[in-house]
Amino acid sequence: MKRSDAMDAGILERQAERRADLATVRIQATYRVKQGRFADLKTANRFTELVQLRKLHDRDPRMIERSSKLASKRIVADTLGDEWVIPTVWSGARLPRKNPFTAPTIVKSSHGCNQYAILRDPPSALRWQILRKQAAHWMRGPYGYWLDEWCYRDVPVGLLAEELVGDVQSLPVDYKIYVFDGRATHVQVHLDRAGGHKWILHDRDFNKLVPDQAGSPQKPESLGAMLEAAEELARGFSFIRIDFYEVDRKPLFGEFCFYPGSGLDPFAADWIDFELGRLWKAAL
Repeated sequence: MKRSDAMDAGILERQAERRADLATVRIQATYRVKQGRFADLKTANRFTELVQLRKLHDRDPRMIERSSKLASKRIVADTLGDEWVIPTVWSGARLPRKNPFTAPTIVKSSHGCNQYAILRDPPSALRWQILRKQAAHWMRGPYGYWLDEWCYRDVPVGLLAEELVGDVQSLPVDYKIYVFDGRATHVQVHLDRAGGHKWILHDRDFNKLVPDQAGSPQKPESLGAMLEAAEELARGFSFIRIDFYEVDRKPLFGEFCFYPGSGLDPFAADWIDFELGRLWKAAL
């Protein structure tokens, strides 16, 4: 190796080390604010701490494709069948000048999270232009930098629209299944996502982990099918969360997730954090 090449390699290595150090500082600062403590990144016995380690070190390229809403639909359709996937009615890089949708629709980014708008009724011309500007803002760059969620970095930016499924007046219940080493172990139910959002964690038999936690969602009739599908889709990953909806007693795929709550949302009981951490570490 030439001396100049060695110097360049050394510079790049130091720059990479500095970026990693800065990422650790950001992650620890955010974790401290949200969890009230610093993450133990050496022992990492908590699930939420293992999420932070995944941000810092896990560079599995399969995570990138599965973090794209468009690409993940293709994966699920190929694996489980088209009937598991909510059809895409439009996709592109920029919303048209005039609203092309007649049925109730949800417009979202393909590359990020919590970037969506619901059109229950045809919007006014003014509202449509506001939505176009909002969607253009989503397209400014990759999602996830601010939380150091690596796998979103290389997801192609884009927009898509789907017909709104379920009750048009409310978002469908979200069933988020935790899968460790190919075994579905827990079901997290998200209720009233557009209003008083709350979530409740269950075991795979749909028993609440904290029995006195407020809220009593009904067990989905298609839970068995969801669990089997999640295990099939999760093959080869130490941990992944796979989300579903149930519409007319039939399961529909939602999305893949590698950083639930970015590892920042406290669980209803502290022991759950350790139990999920134990399952993940056993799968590594």
